Amino acid sequence: MSAAPHPAIRTVQSLAVLLDLTRRARSAGSVRELAFLAVNDTAQLSPLRQGATWRMDMGVDALSGILQPEANAPYVQWLDRLARHLSAEQAADSDIRAFDSHVLPADLAEDWLSWWPANALWVMDPASESSSLDHRPPAWLFAREHPWTEDELRLIREWRSAWSHAWVSLQPARPKGLRSGWQRLRQHLSVRADRPWWRQNRLAWAAALVAVLCLPVRMTVMAPAELVPAQPAVVRAPLDGVIAGFHVQPNANVTEGQPLFDFDEALIQSRIAVARQAMLTAETEYRQVMQQALSDPKSKAQLALLAGKIEEKQAEVDYLLDQATRARVLAPRSGVVIFDDPSEWIGKPVGTGERILRIAAPDDREIEAWVPLADAIPLPSQAGVKLYLNASPLSPVEGQVRYVAHEAVARPDGSHAYRVRAALTGPTDHRVGLKGTARLQGEWTVLAYWMMRRPLASLRKSLGL
Repeated sequence: MSAAPHPAIRTVQSLAVLLDLTRRARSAGSVRELAFLAVNDTAQLSPLRQGATWRMDMGVDALSGILQPEANAPYVQWLDRLARHLSAEQAADSDIRAFDSHVLPADLAEDWLSWWPANALWVMDPASESSSLDHRPPAWLFAREHPWTEDELRLIREWRSAWSHAWVSLQPARPKGLRSGWQRLRQHLSVRADRPWWRQNRLAWAAALVAVLCLPVRMTVMAPAELVPAQPAVVRAPLDGVIAGFHVQPNANVTEGQPLFDFDEALIQSRIAVARQAMLTAETEYRQVMQQALSDPKSKAQLALLAGKIEEKQAEVDYLLDQATRARVLAPRSGVVIFDDPSEWIGKPVGTGERILRIAAPDDREIEAWVPLADAIPLPSQAGVKLYLNASPLSPVEGQVRYVAHEAVARPDGSHAYRVRAALTGPTDHRVGLKGTARLQGEWTVLAYWMMRRPLASLRKSLGL
């Protein structure tokens, strides 16, 4: 049976293990490697059964013998609750604490024997409490059957100090504060006594700033826009009545003379019947008076009046018959039909002249934009326009301004805007009705005015200058 090593030999061996662990911690390439050293290789310094690292913002970060802990595992959840309890009760001057289940609340102590042996150790740097969560080194949790000795606690404390230093060195560098940057800027712009005034840094930066602010840029404005027909044929209601039905669907191609929609003819036919009956009555009355005139010369004076009444009733019948022929509306030209859902029109009473639909030629398209009042910049003739459609924002439709309205009109959303029409400069496959955002190019100006135009306008509006 071999004799136990001399205490001095054990001390030298422990220090050698400590130096080796410290060297490996300094050469670690990631915090994951450092966590593996803490939970697995600390057993070389002091015998352990289980080990874990814990962070306030992440919970259990590493477990001994496991590559990646499962956050939803019952053991991991119990460890997280235990670590939060120990962190809340840690003394300001204590970095290491040996404990057992008797010092824990009942809800933590009752599960102790299910997961851990009798003795445990909590190791955490008190100084890390003042640092941010992302730069705070994790705490250690160790468990084994027999208690820790003072010599082991001293070795673990030194190992923990070296490990924490290595962990902090692997964290990404923090951005420097604004105060230090402001101080460096003031120092850079301060007056240098060894340089003449034309070589001072502040003069060079001021000249550079003025040069940048004087750079020429184009005034631009963004406005909601859509593709609309340029010269559509507007089909309006030819008479007062109710629409009975449509023969075409929205966006359908039609030819000239093709039926578009019909009016309900019941009212027109009833009015025609009444007018014809009134004309027959007038004719009957005329014949009676004409027979009386053969024997009564006084009745001859009424014949001219009754003849005029017959002509009036005949004109009314002719007008109503013409209205009946116009109850079926035909396409005035070939093209694409543009209107709303037919079901919204069927059965709806309309008045004479009310717009029902439009017919546009397939290639007869242009851009219609609505420039808000606050963005109304001078737009020269033939100013460039780019329409970025919501359906294809990477393929803009280009055009040139054709005209700008002199007066702002109310929009459906309650705002007022100027209507801008722009003719397309090239063909496009996009259909009429697609919406997007138009970028209108104004005149050239300097960068300073381009940046300050809106703030100056708001200032003048607020102060009344």
